[in-house]
Amino acid sequence: MAGPTTSRWRWALLLAVGGLVAWAVLGGAAEALTLANLKARQVGLMAWVDGHAALAAALFFGVYVAVAAASLPGAAVMTLAAGALFGVAQGLLLVSFASTIGASLAFLFARFVLRDSLRERYGERLRKLDAGIERDGAFYLFTLRLVPLFPFFLVNLLAGLTPLRLRTFYWVSQLGMLPGTLAYVYAGTQLAQIDSPGDVLSPGLLAAFVLLGLMPLSMRWLTRWLAARRVYRGYTKPKRFDYNVIVIGAGSAGLVSAYIGAAVNAKVALIEKHRMGGDCLNTGCVPSKALLRTARLLAEARDSKRYGVGRMAVEFDFAAAMDRVQDVIRRIEPHDSPERYTGLGVDVIHGEARLISPWEVEVDGRRLSARSLILATGARPQVPPIDGLDTVAYFTSDSVWSLRALPRRMVVLGGGPIGCELAQAFARFGSEVVLVERGARLLAREDADASAAVESQLQADGVRILTAHDAVRVESRGAGGRLICTHGEGDVTVEFDALLLALGRTPNVEGFGLAELGIALDAGKRIEADALLRTNFPNIHVCGDVTGPFQFTHVAAHQAWYAVVNALLAPFWSFDVDYRVIPWATFTEPEVARVGLSEDEAKQRGIEVEVTRYGLDDLDRAIADGADRGFVKVLTAPGKDRILGALIVGAHASDLLAEFVLAMKHGIGLNKLLGTIHIYPTMSEANKYVAGNWKRAHAPQGALRWAARYFAWRRG
Repeated sequence: MAGPTTSRWRWALLLAVGGLVAWAVLGGAAEALTLANLKARQVGLMAWVDGHAALAAALFFGVYVAVAAASLPGAAVMTLAAGALFGVAQGLLLVSFASTIGASLAFLFARFVLRDSLRERYGERLRKLDAGIERDGAFYLFTLRLVPLFPFFLVNLLAGLTPLRLRTFYWVSQLGMLPGTLAYVYAGTQLAQIDSPGDVLSPGLLAAFVLLGLMPLSMRWLTRWLAARRVYRGYTKPKRFDYNVIVIGAGSAGLVSAYIGAAVNAKVALIEKHRMGGDCLNTGCVPSKALLRTARLLAEARDSKRYGVGRMAVEFDFAAAMDRVQDVIRRIEPHDSPERYTGLGVDVIHGEARLISPWEVEVDGRRLSARSLILATGARPQVPPIDGLDTVAYFTSDSVWSLRALPRRMVVLGGGPIGCELAQAFARFGSEVVLVERGARLLAREDADASAAVESQLQADGVRILTAHDAVRVESRGAGGRLICTHGEGDVTVEFDALLLALGRTPNVEGFGLAELGIALDAGKRIEADALLRTNFPNIHVCGDVTGPFQFTHVAAHQAWYAVVNALLAPFWSFDVDYRVIPWATFTEPEVARVGLSEDEAKQRGIEVEVTRYGLDDLDRAIADGADRGFVKVLTAPGKDRILGALIVGAHASDLLAEFVLAMKHGIGLNKLLGTIHIYPTMSEANKYVAGNWKRAHAPQGALRWAARYFAWRRG
């Protein structure tokens, strides 16, 4: 954020330019820069220039720079005057440098005076423009400079709002404006034949400039097209296709892709080698939430005194709880079943797919073709290279659901969302749980205060937490084993009956022909994709955990829309995937839900923000429910109500966050949230109250003092 001195300079420059423009308009200077005035005074001016050549050139140069810098009308007339008064060679030299220097000053004015305020208001909308400028800025600018149909002063000001370098702006402007400048300067030598500046450029000359201006971009596009086509070398494209699109993988990303394709009457094949629904239904989101519900019920029973119940007798059966998890999966399964998708018009194929060509897939000896392919093969639990790990029967988030006997001692390796959720659940079931995390704290992606809240509750539930412990070795001991970790200068040994690995997920990129086809992977071994979710083969798209950058079910579904729409509409229409507002949650107790920028991230990136908090211990419904632990935290632009990020820690945080997601997506500020009626008493009032805290911090103190005087006067 700009300091007081910088702000004063900006206001001074703004007033100076405004004064110059006002003087030009009101003082008659703008009327002097007309073609009629130039023609009337041409003879006298030429005589004066002949007698004062150096002074005339210097004055002309200075005035032209000022006119261009202040974006005043009259630059075209002055360019004609350059030819009439100085001739082609000198006139071209004067105008070429004066116009570029003036344009650069206008560019700098927009950058240092206007950009910050405009970016505070329209920052999200300018991101795509910024990306385009970073990629093709010089080419676009060159095209605009060559085609004098778009007002040059607007080009100068808009370019200043982008990340385009001044050096690039200068040389591209000088080169791009040269042909048009030459045309006007030469026309100035024939001034008597010109009735208006528009007479200089004939339709034929304008068309030539347009073609010349489009040439660099056309060459850039042609180069990209040729590069894209090069990857198809050696493959024969089928003349006809069995499908419009073939989707490999029936997890969240694949199911949504197939659903949307079928909804618009495209012919779609969906191939899955395991179970429909993918990890989320079978081993991830659904079973873990079912398990957490049982764990929360046990915790509430043990804590019944808080609710006025002296004692609640509980008979817990771990095997029955795990059977309930499977029952929940079975109840949700029809939503993702082959029968449902077949009824929607999708050809559901059970089998192992293998890529044969950019358009063909082989499934159990059967070859299928499609104009576009979508890869949605998901990810699997990461297994670290720890010495001795293969000597014990460890569990992952995929296999832990096979347990039917509660482990007496469990070690959970990994303090991310999955590790924290399952550690809390098994501790509440009665296991002695040790949670081992390599980093300095749990939930490293969240703010430190959110991490501390979760850690405190886990410890209250009986979880032993070992942060800054690096697992180096596993030793088998009977039916269990022990984990040896380094911590500081010594070793720490933890005994276990069950070892659960919760260290993140690895993309599924092996076993279906990616390497043989030559599909590129990024540094994280994920399938590399551009903004349209295309691989290095433009007709092969990708979505979900196999590409990232966010491994969440809802993001996979979000990507799927872009992947299938782009796959079906290419090359006629396409959409860049929108990652501007991505929410997520950790379903521990308390829940942690976040969207946008976090406070820790803002500090690390040097972004100045205002932080507003509201504690749930003050919320009526939270107090009534015994859920009065946690907080709502909102980050806003300094002095503005525009939401940059929100964090909620507490009961139902994942549900409450939706209001902030909507607000950020559609540019709704805290003032409007405060003015929205929220039902009393509900947890959602916390969102309104945090907006109220922001409003109180920005109350107009001067107006309130006047109000106090007014009401005192009214009292007599």
